[in-house]
Amino acid sequence: MAVFTEISDEEASAFIAPLGVGDLLALRGISSGIENTNYFVDTTQGRWVLTIFERLAFTQLPFYLGLMQHLALGGIPVPKPQANSKGEILFQLKGKPAALVNCLEGQHELQPNIEHCIQVGTMLARMHTCGQTFSLHQPNLRGLAWWEQTVPQVLLYLDTEQTQLITHELAFQQTLAQSPDYAQLPRGPIHADLFRDNVMFSGSASKPQLTGFFDFYFAGVDTWLFDMTVCLNDWCTHLDSGQLDHARAQAFVQAYSSQRPLSQAEMDLMPSVLRSAAFRFWLSRLWDFYLPRQASVLKPHDPAHFERILRQRIEQPWAPVPESRVL
Repeated sequence: MAVFTEISDEEASAFIAPLGVGDLLALRGISSGIENTNYFVDTTQGRWVLTIFERLAFTQLPFYLGLMQHLALGGIPVPKPQANSKGEILFQLKGKPAALVNCLEGQHELQPNIEHCIQVGTMLARMHTCGQTFSLHQPNLRGLAWWEQTVPQVLLYLDTEQTQLITHELAFQQTLAQSPDYAQLPRGPIHADLFRDNVMFSGSASKPQLTGFFDFYFAGVDTWLFDMTVCLNDWCTHLDSGQLDHARAQAFVQAYSSQRPLSQAEMDLMPSVLRSAAFRFWLSRLWDFYLPRQASVLKPHDPAHFERILRQRIEQPWAPVPESRVL
């Protein structure tokens, strides 16, 4: 993502040498995003992605990398961490944690249609099911505890209406998290950041083929419903207005539930958790926008986008139509 840590060709060559991926041909920094340093690494054996972790500690990374390895071995199309001869997949580069994964084929779909949403919903359910057997546990580090810590840090930068919205919504989310229905929601490892630019497709717009999910470095154990609503707020939303596209949203949920049927609690709480997902990303974008870190390439996202989505989810709550009622 944003280039915080610059490395030379010589440093990259030394890093990949024990990993059996061939000789370095080219190294290029990836400018999108704001969390880690990422490079495309072209070698005589293909293309890889080198990630240097800027915020995550060595103790946290076995969960992320292990989950990716577990999912890849389970047939889910995700980048697989490259191991050395000892089976290790987490390394150090310039004093920071680092890893190398294979680069997925295909490209982003930034204007998804119903078929794209169906494929993402189907694969997300398969990923959740596969992740149930992953043995490590780590909470969603951008969950409620982080919201409670971060809201006071951004209040200084907000106007009166925004302050009212963010404080009222935090209170709503605190109440939701303590409710008996919320405690019933099924949980497991989630991606937590599965936006359009974290999924790859091949094929054409009319006949797309999903080739993989990537960027699992916000993953954690949380409700599967939260993962679904993160997707709904991006894949099934009109970006200019923040309004939910009901046809895409319904298709996404039906595709997901064809692989893992939703519980009644999930159906009932979807409007509230759509607000949770919108709140999480409004808050994180406020934090990144007003309290940025220095980087060689840094493009913070506009917080106003998720403020619009949150207001829409409050004013126009949405829940899927049960399949038995779909004509």
